[in-house]
Amino acid sequence: MTRETTYLELSQDDGGAHKFYEVTVDGTAVCVRYGRIGADGRLQDFSFPTAEKARAAAAKKIGEKVRKGYAPAVRGARAGRSVTRRQVTSAPSTARAVAPVLWRFRTGSSAFGIHVDEDRCWVGNQAGDVYTLSHGGEVLARYSLPDGVKCLVADEFWIYAGCDDGTVYDLSSKVPFGAYDIAADVDIFWLDIREGVLNVSDRSGGLTVIDHEDEFQWSRRSAGSNAWMVRADERAVYHGHSGGVTAYAPDGGRELWHTPTDGSVLFGWQEDTAVYAGTGRNTVQRLSKATGAVEASYRCDAAVYSCATSPDGRHVFAGDLASSVYCFDASGRRLWKLGTGSGAALSMQYLDERLYLVTTDGSLVCVDASEAAVTAARQGSVPAAVDVKSAAALPVFTPPASPAAVATVPVGAASADGVVVECVLQDGRVRVQVVSGGFEPSWKVQFPRGIREAGARYVVDGLHAAPGGFYRVRGEIRRLV
Repeated sequence: MTRETTYLELSQDDGGAHKFYEVTVDGTAVCVRYGRIGADGRLQDFSFPTAEKARAAAAKKIGEKVRKGYAPAVRGARAGRSVTRRQVTSAPSTARAVAPVLWRFRTGSSAFGIHVDEDRCWVGNQAGDVYTLSHGGEVLARYSLPDGVKCLVADEFWIYAGCDDGTVYDLSSKVPFGAYDIAADVDIFWLDIREGVLNVSDRSGGLTVIDHEDEFQWSRRSAGSNAWMVRADERAVYHGHSGGVTAYAPDGGRELWHTPTDGSVLFGWQEDTAVYAGTGRNTVQRLSKATGAVEASYRCDAAVYSCATSPDGRHVFAGDLASSVYCFDASGRRLWKLGTGSGAALSMQYLDERLYLVTTDGSLVCVDASEAAVTAARQGSVPAAVDVKSAAALPVFTPPASPAAVATVPVGAASADGVVVECVLQDGRVRVQVVSGGFEPSWKVQFPRGIREAGARYVVDGLHAAPGGFYRVRGEIRRLV
């Protein structure tokens, strides 16, 4: 039986698309591989009743790409376009006192990704490493992803990591999996996710919105570039870039307002009624979500790389390029400025009187931000920071490369309390639906792209209904054989 492979590329010299699409037909099987030129790409496998139908489906896929401008090419002849790494500098702090650091964990590479919840702290770095730690600084787990982590975001229980390979990984169970594949010509800068809808801001100032089935909803190009901010709620998607902050309606992308800011937006935060934009001109600005009006400004002494607030907005925190952290009251009055001792804070989050920072030197830093601790620090009294070490035997979890990499279980031995799902081919795409009873049959399941295979069945520990009308997987995924 003849194995046939067609390799296509689309590359634009103006900095646009730079991606490949490869289709391999092997009997009744069709394998599609796609992604950025120079990368391994993502895989999709399809199965057809006959070899003739497989060849016809492959020809249709190839024809669609050719009509979009793809052309036959030789793999490896064209070099991959480099992915943007955020170029940041970190100068020594100009603060007179050092912050009361409780503990510090060094990941080994510059870190942008942070998420802190009631259970644990997450940090992701440019080497593709993601670690979870307890609030006391104990290292709990490590994930190894294929490329640098730009950011970490949460949607209820689920944690997602946006990576430089164009994939957004779900880290909510032991084995991470690709939940969203961003178009190969979208250079991810930041993400936010709400009820399964992913919002992606990028290098060119674009905003792309994708639903839980990884299907495109809408996109907009804002009047600026380098979009380092995207935040979303039920009212709008707030997009920060070199030209300011623009708010779009979540359904369809109609522009609601646009506000120029005092310098390019380098980071964004949100509370119930306001968004906060940290800028390259030493300022954090608070904007009304309803109108876009600037309600307050918080002046720092250098460009602001990150910002956060206490839950009620009573205090506003900022980190600058000179490795200093600041605290302001809601009106804009500066309360304190302290050095971090660990490079500039590229992202930050506040929880229960503690300020968590991830920095240019790759550290996750826990600072005691209580009034008593800060007062003592300004008088020169700080605790001895604990230098957290990672356990040598800590297991490393990586995404499965194919269906064969997933643990298996015999059909007859499937756990009685597990949920069986099946991969089905619909409209040329492999989707996942529930087989077990007690679930809404019309709802699809958000499921790893890399292990979808038409006809395959899996058992999962549980499914959780999402507000958007779909199910998310809870716990381990095993293939039924």
